Amino acid sequence: MTKLTGPALRVTIFIGENDTWHHRPLHSEIVHRAHAAGLAGASVFHGVEGFGASSRIHTSRLLSLSEDLPVAIVIVDREDRVRAFLPQLERLVTGGLVMLDEVEVIRYASRNGGSGEDGRNDGDGK
Repeated sequence: MTKLTGPALRVTIFIGENDTWHHRPLHSEIVHRAHAAGLAGASVFHGVEGFGASSRIHTSRLLSLSEDLPVAIVIVDREDRVRAFLPQLERLVTGGLVMLDEVEVIRYASRNGGSGEDGRNDGDGK
């Protein structure tokens, strides 16, 4: 049983919702690879408006074309585990932004209050 508290790293990846990896949504590929690597957790957040290196504004407003909206993937784990995962991100993310932040984990547990057998918080309460 893994316990994740104290110092950790958060990697945040900003990409577009239309970005793909071998005909699969890139955000899904990143989450599944993070899971396969045994990382503590990953979440995907859909943006409603934003711009990046292209300086083109992408928006979901009614009268605008809602194309390629921003997506953020956030992964948190111990520093050694996150850094070991970075080479995979280097291969996958060809456009976008990848950031690392030092964070302090205060609580990491499933909804029922316990840690999962494998230390992952999958949010299913089991």
